[in-house]
Amino acid sequence: MRILTCVLPLGLSLLLSAGEPPRRPVHTFSIVARDAATGDLGVAVQSHWFGVGSSVPWAEPGVGAVATQSFVEPSYGALGLALMKAGKSAPDALKALLATDPDREVRQVAMVDAQGHAAAHTGTKCIQAAGHEVGDGFTVEANLMDKASVWPAMAKAFRASKGDLADRLLAALIAAQGEGGDIRGRQSAAILIVKGKASGQPWNDRLFDLRVEDSPEPLVELGRLIQLRRAYRLMDEGDGFVTAAKWNEAKAAYEAAAKLAPGIWEMPFWQAVALASSGHLDEALPIFKRVFAAEPFWKRLVPRLADVDQLPKDPALLKAIEAQ
Repeated sequence: MRILTCVLPLGLSLLLSAGEPPRRPVHTFSIVARDAATGDLGVAVQSHWFGVGSSVPWAEPGVGAVATQSFVEPSYGALGLALMKAGKSAPDALKALLATDPDREVRQVAMVDAQGHAAAHTGTKCIQAAGHEVGDGFTVEANLMDKASVWPAMAKAFRASKGDLADRLLAALIAAQGEGGDIRGRQSAAILIVKGKASGQPWNDRLFDLRVEDSPEPLVELGRLIQLRRAYRLMDEGDGFVTAAKWNEAKAAYEAAAKLAPGIWEMPFWQAVALASSGHLDEALPIFKRVFAAEPFWKRLVPRLADVDQLPKDPALLKAIEAQ
């Protein structure tokens, strides 16, 4: 076993192990990026390998993001983030890690820091077609591709795409697949996005952490999950507004969530609860009726909500809802 020591600023020392046990290569394509408008940091990846999201993407709010692939060395993720957190730029962090890795020629690694500095490395022993492109606040990288046009297509798509960071990362992956992608096909995909500034509440700073472990169409499924994640984030906002008795804001959040996720009846149910609780029973009743028709068990929840002040303890109101 070879143990490589990487000395960090502030006296912090971490260990990078290489050479054992042998790892299979994770041949894949990925993008690491910072959103210039929001500062959010993210990684998106697809591979013909089961569960790629458990090894390739790394990110920390207010610090940076890392993709480690080819013959994966997971410590590039942890150590890269530690170095950037200690004050190194992404290029300097990557340079420091490569300098201590005797197996760097089989690695493919990319990093971006919270200031938007980006860097990437494709070792000479990565299986062709392999390469990367570093842009303004992002990198794209790929190995064992069907052709060498994959990563340039990713960069072009990312620069041209609109929407939030999740939309743009997904657009880059779709462009890669459109160029042929991994020569072996496709199996898994993942996206990880964190806030550009840490809030001290890590559970709120991880905006997207989605994985498609095994699918014939992983990018289609990843796109569906991204949409659902947006809907459930709106649901969370609605719940917060209900707790604060901000009924108009809750109504708007639940309504937006329901539009993003048609067929998930929990969303219009809570929209109707917000309406009924804020004195808009006439608007709420048709929504309750649609929900109860689709999934009758929601009706049984109504009196339980009144018991904990999530609906008014008004017998006439509860009777009207349960009659739907």
